[in-house]
Amino acid sequence: MEAWAMILAFVAVLLSIYYYVFKDLSYFKKIGLPYLEPWPLLGNMGSAFIRKKTMADIVLDVYNHQPNAKYVGFFDLGNPVIIIRDPELIKTIAVKSFDNFPDHRSFVDEVQDPLFGKNLFSLRGNRWKETRTMLTPAFTLSKLKGMFKLMNECGADFTEFLSKMPEDKKTIEMKDVFTRYTNDVIATCAFGITINSMRDRDNNFYVLGRKATNFDGIASLKFFLIRSFPLFTNLFNIKLIPEQIADFFKNVVSDVIKTREENNIVRADVIQLMMEARKKRAEMGQELSMMDIVAQAFIFFFGGFDSVSTAMCFTCHEIGVNPDIQKRLQKEIDEVIEKTNGNPTYESLNNMQYLDAVINESLRRYPIVVFLDRMSIDSYELPPTLPGSKPYTLKKNTNVWFPVYGLHHDPKYFEDPFTFNPERFMENGKEIINSGVYLPFGLGPRMCIGNRFALMEMKVLIFHLLARCNLKPCSKTLNPMRLSKKGISMTAENGFWMTLEERNNIHPALNNCQNSSNTVDNKSSNEISNGHAVKA
Repeated sequence: MEAWAMILAFVAVLLSIYYYVFKDLSYFKKIGLPYLEPWPLLGNMGSAFIRKKTMADIVLDVYNHQPNAKYVGFFDLGNPVIIIRDPELIKTIAVKSFDNFPDHRSFVDEVQDPLFGKNLFSLRGNRWKETRTMLTPAFTLSKLKGMFKLMNECGADFTEFLSKMPEDKKTIEMKDVFTRYTNDVIATCAFGITINSMRDRDNNFYVLGRKATNFDGIASLKFFLIRSFPLFTNLFNIKLIPEQIADFFKNVVSDVIKTREENNIVRADVIQLMMEARKKRAEMGQELSMMDIVAQAFIFFFGGFDSVSTAMCFTCHEIGVNPDIQKRLQKEIDEVIEKTNGNPTYESLNNMQYLDAVINESLRRYPIVVFLDRMSIDSYELPPTLPGSKPYTLKKNTNVWFPVYGLHHDPKYFEDPFTFNPERFMENGKEIINSGVYLPFGLGPRMCIGNRFALMEMKVLIFHLLARCNLKPCSKTLNPMRLSKKGISMTAENGFWMTLEERNNIHPALNNCQNSSNTVDNKSSNEISNGHAVKA
């Protein structure tokens, strides 16, 4: 009798596993939607797991699977997802019907991992609206102009240091170098802390920032586990952000707030806005916890540290391997130096049409986020995906994706899409940006709140770098570019390598905008003195 019980139990376990693995694999077939055949358990993500394809490749494959369809089915591991291909339908969902699709798919528990679970990206519903409203003033035109001075000082000092490096050090891995720049910019513009990561290479801000934003290898696997098996990861206390990093940022923010309150320091940055919001809420009998403040400061750091530096790397790669583009860009830069006597302003950089076109084309060719997601909070009827088919009703909590990489590389919208060609933005820039097929920062109310800050950060770095240096390909430079299959992030296989060559025709007025880190406002440089933020 016991033997039969054991056999029946074993069969039940096998059937349960079979049901879990295969239960949804015929989901799209049953409802009559076109879809790519999935792998058991791994869905359509299997080739990413075995490092056969990048996420960009996978998004492009599903986008091209049924060119006439408005949307197609996709399996994110075992989770059925609707990939929206039609630009008009994307705009409808993201803008007109935003109230039905206000959230991202949540996969981080805010109690288990508060640093990521409480930030603007992860928040939902009214909490997201309140936080977005609270943070929006940090990115107004007046605030950006205020931050520009600090950013410009960082860029000038940073590139002056690069240009004076010994010849044997001038072949650089750009990701390492540019993350040091973004680290310094965010430290001063968001936290009020002065750091020079080229001179102080092992400062805590940079070292822990690299750890927090690294999603290669084991970190990539951990990301997929947290995203797909939250009960399992909660049970074993697996966190996206390690405790050491969470404690560091909590200490930094606490110290900044304490120092400002004790010394009546006021700065136009994210921390200041959160301090003011906490005060207002306290007056109304409401609470804004320290961890809420830390989470918003962290996501600003998280987004700017890695994403912006990667975008700079792709842009500078294309500038380096296209000498005609580089010469034209340097000509425009020298004209601005001439007009401003070597002291570029916020307006002068924003009016640089060719620099704008080069960056926009880079963000088209290499969008850092290859897809965007939204979650339906109620049922929603989609139009027929193909002529002759029936409308499809999304169920509550269905995930939809917008295939950014697919749209950006569709020859229907961009002629010769795999060719880097800034001219397309010189000729039709405004039309492309407003077309609904160009989505480097998303669209609708959930569009990236820091997009103008990120663009300015890129412009400042490229302006100062090309004013002083030429970018030259070296033996390690990938041309054509090959994307890495090792992690979930969009990056180059084996890194971004380039050689810096000091220009022999540097504009003489450039010395007027040369700054050292000692010129930064004393208030910002003295805000942290207890060693939590930087190794002095």
